[in-house]
Amino acid sequence: MTLSADRVSWRRGGALVVDGVSLHPRPGSTVGLLGPNGSGKSSLLRLLQGVSRPDAGVVRLDDDDLTGLRRRDIARTVAAVSQHADTDVDLTVRDVVRLGRTPHRSAWGGDSPADERAVEAALIQVQLTDKAEHGWHTLSGGERQRAQIARALAQQPRELLLDEPTNHLDIRHQLELLALVSALPVTTVVALHDLNLAATFCDEVMVLRRGAVVAAGPPAEVLTTDLIADVYEVHARTHIDAATGRLAITYVWERPASA
Repeated sequence: MTLSADRVSWRRGGALVVDGVSLHPRPGSTVGLLGPNGSGKSSLLRLLQGVSRPDAGVVRLDDDDLTGLRRRDIARTVAAVSQHADTDVDLTVRDVVRLGRTPHRSAWGGDSPADERAVEAALIQVQLTDKAEHGWHTLSGGERQRAQIARALAQQPRELLLDEPTNHLDIRHQLELLALVSALPVTTVVALHDLNLAATFCDEVMVLRRGAVVAAGPPAEVLTTDLIADVYEVHARTHIDAATGRLAITYVWERPASA
């Protein structure tokens, strides 16, 4: 079993932001949440994390309703990385990553050798070992994002939720990060804007519009030219790349006629 959602709906500020969504990832798979801005991707991730409660439907971790679990118990299994993580405290990168061990510590115990091994392994995975003793506020936006990913990895989760993790990264680090995430032995749900990245690294995708599911399944079956035109209002060409066997998308921009 894994983290799942059954027909969840949620209103925020009076608006329906998640509308009857069901999500049942295969254990160990990478699922991409896609859709235009305001489609409900971040809101669905909040429900899956247990930060917010659905007005209808249920989110389960294994067989347990998430609303009945303690935050600490959820955090031992589910790690999340938001779009805009920041801190006013003058922490080093290692300190930030070490926060991922908080759910595993006893009320009286400090850092154990296992904690330090998990922190060091996470820093290595995101290639931030050389920045470990640097201050958080000295990092670039992309480095901060990688540090937050490392914090989540130090948590040693079984479920990983990522909200636009590639936003501040250059192309190389986008590819490296998603290659890393997709290879982890965890179930990952990741909100993405880039359809080609989703097609390259996700086992399945779910396309949302105004909080509801438009389509879900393998990228090559879901991301058709008709769907892209309908949901994103752009023209595209799609083909299966002979070298990778993955779907590739080329956007077709038509310059508007001059007045």
